[in-house]
Amino acid sequence: MIPSKLLIVLSLLLIVAQDKRKEGNPLDHLPANIEILTHFGERADFSPDNKRVAFMAKSFGDAMMIDLETRIIRCLTCNVPGAAFLRVMHLANGDYLLIGPDHFENINISRSRDNELWYLKNERGAKPVKLGHKLNEGAAVSKNKMTIAFTLTRSQEPTLPSGTSQLIVVDIDTSGKQPVLTNRRIVYENKDPGCTMEAQDFYDNHSKLSVSCYEPGDRASVMSLDLKTGKVTNMSNYVGYSEVEGIYPDGKYTLVESDRQCNWLGGEFGMRNIDIWKLKLDGTGKDFERITTFNDYKGAKASNPVISNDGRYMAFQSARTSDPAGVGYGILIYTFK
Repeated sequence: MIPSKLLIVLSLLLIVAQDKRKEGNPLDHLPANIEILTHFGERADFSPDNKRVAFMAKSFGDAMMIDLETRIIRCLTCNVPGAAFLRVMHLANGDYLLIGPDHFENINISRSRDNELWYLKNERGAKPVKLGHKLNEGAAVSKNKMTIAFTLTRSQEPTLPSGTSQLIVVDIDTSGKQPVLTNRRIVYENKDPGCTMEAQDFYDNHSKLSVSCYEPGDRASVMSLDLKTGKVTNMSNYVGYSEVEGIYPDGKYTLVESDRQCNWLGGEFGMRNIDIWKLKLDGTGKDFERITTFNDYKGAKASNPVISNDGRYMAFQSARTSDPAGVGYGILIYTFK
């Protein structure tokens, strides 16, 4: 008799071998409600009034902005020599939060140890100002307050024990000559090396925070942190890859990068074979709905989705399974029916 664990391994290998993905490019087969916005760029973010989309030209590059009506693209950081930013996000006052290193050294060090927060005014010719704080990966940015949340790990703060990740919330004070971070508080500290956390979105009147939990074996779960009680709830309840992304305005659903389609398409499970899914934040993990089908094509995936503040549109990027997380090759707009 074959041991049960060996049967599981053999079954997974069989699934990987039976890859049912199609040849071709998903951009050539877009449904009527998806439109190509740009043919380059990654990590889109809607402006508070839903009239513009900010995005990165490339990883470790310049921040851009496109007007959704005129389709005019403007570079926000081209006056910064050797700009090496990774993310651009709109703040509630219309200015921008930039994330990235002071300069590019190499992918690992610049994306992890040297990753920091910057402030950029929404004025032509404005230059980014350091906010004096490092962070791991990205940040959650409030839609109506000058408040952000992010994670610290030992890579940014050597005094932290190995495997620890701290969730930190701060306010941005712009009343002085230079913006500064104030009211810094540690809202959660996770000492489990099997779950490195990343803040994504505030919701439920800023009482909760959606969080990605990165796990060993190329897995991830969608978590919710109650900022009042400190309780953490697993929202995805899925043994696979589920990374939380943009949240719906009502706070009842969120977008997720997930590999769930590998269950019938085959191929390797994990962060490479992902597509965009919609998850109900009720804690059951049962209400999952697939939104994009880019991963039906060999080598393709859709990633980094965000929802407009009126809930009418989703911006996301075309990506390749062979590239690191976050790398994109153009921004698309999805209109909800």
